[in-house]
Parts: sequence; structure tokens; C-alpha cells
Amino acid sequence: MANELKKAHSTIQLVPLKKMRVSVNAQRELKPARVVLLANEFDPEQLGYPVLNLRDGYYWIIDGQHRIEAAKIFVGADWESQKLECRVYQHLTEKEEASMFDRLNNQLAVTTFDKFKIRVTAGRQVEVAVARVVERAGLKIGRAKDEGAIGAVGTLVKIYSRADADTLARTLRIIRDAFGDAGMTAPVLDGIAHVCQRYNGALNEAAAIEKLRDMRGGVGGLMSKANVLHKQTGHATSHCVAAATVDTINAGKGGKKLPSWWVEQ
Repeated sequence: MANELKKAHSTIQLVPLKKMRVSVNAQRELKPARVVLLANEFDPEQLGYPVLNLRDGYYWIIDGQHRIEAAKIFVGADWESQKLECRVYQHLTEKEEASMFDRLNNQLAVTTFDKFKIRVTAGRQVEVAVARVVERAGLKIGRAKDEGAIGAVGTLVKIYSRADADTLARTLRIIRDAFGDAGMTAPVLDGIAHVCQRYNGALNEAAAIEKLRDMRGGVGGLMSKANVLHKQTGHATSHCVAAATVDTINAGKGGKKLPSWWVEQ
């Protein structure tokens, strides 16, 4: 069996959450308390790559079921429309899934941060481009609590890939000047990037920075508003951060208002 597993090949794929399944014979028992804990402290940067096996039309979870369930809670009511980046094998038997689960849980995981640093060193185009945008903003990639350090590298790559370098640069400038280092978290980066991408030329960057910088509670106040919206609507946290950002920018009299985030664009 070990030799057969060594020959198995996998690919990194975006997999719909609604197509994932759990085999009770090849997985540990789900612990709801652990799921809630992971959801309350959810950090997309620590998600890693859940390991799945495509068998009989479904993606059977080999490793990562607690992280996947926590991701569903984090995403909200529309989780069935979302996808996660996973490592996918094909046509393993249930017995082989169980054997791989046992093997994987005796290995140390490689974090998203470490993968990013390795890919920059290897000259991977996307990661190198992201690192350059960060550097040009006067910031740096780093996990330590150093001034100007950003550890949410997975989110930086997602923004760059979803939009472009200009959107990422604008996002970093707004957060840097409005909130400083405290704002360089995955939900805030992703949410404000959504705003920069959607409103593009309609967004007055200087005015947005001023409104966000002056809001009560700073970045904590923004996240409090987003969390309320998340509970009310069930939408993904990043979209709720975007909605809270737009509401904050539109607050007060005068000035050109942006259309509500919830209005179809």
C-alpha cells in the first residue's frame, strides 16, 4: 500500500465546497467544538491545502475536514457557491484514503507563508510581482510584528490574481494610510480590495483614506460593522468588510456617494 501511495499524483484545484464529502470510515470523527474554535479564530492564511480524492463524482476529504467546516462558517450562508484551493488526488479507494490520512497526519504542514517565500525565491511570476507591489508601497512581507510587515500572503496573491497589480497597490495604500499595520489582515485586505476593484475610477482614494482614518474605533470599528453585517446577511466576511467600507466612505453630508455595495453592479 505504501508503494502504491507513493505513485499517486495530485494537482492543486479549486473545488466547490458543495461537492465535498466525508467518509466516516476514512476520517476521524468530526468535533463540532473544534470547528467552532477554528471558525472564531479563522485565518485564511492558515488554511493550507485540504487534501481530497475525486471518486464517484465527489471530492472525498482525506485531510482537513475541520478546516473546511470552519471555512463554511466563515464564508457564511452562500458557502455552497464558494470554492477552496485543495490538493486533489483521483480514484483512490476508501482504504487508500484512510492510509493517506494516517500518513499525512504524521507529517508537518507547509504554511501558506512558507510556500510564498519559497516561490518568490524560485522566481514564480505571480509571487514575485506581489512582493514588488508590497515593496513599492513601503511595506514588506513578514510574519513578525515588525513595522510595515504583512503576513497575509495568500490574500495578497488572491487580490492580485482576481484583479491586478494596480488594485493591490491601491488597496495597500488605503489601508496603510488609514489604519497602519493594524489593518494589514486578510479580511480587511480582501474587503477593501473588493471596493477598489468594483468602484475603480469612482473611488476617491484621498477621501476614502480620510473617512476610514477618522472613523470611530479605527480598523476595529470597521470589523465590528462587518461582523454585524455578516450575522445579518450571512454573506462572506470580505464582502461585509467591503459593504462597511462603502458605508463609512458615504457617511456624512456632501461629496459624491458610491452606490451601495449590495446594489448589483
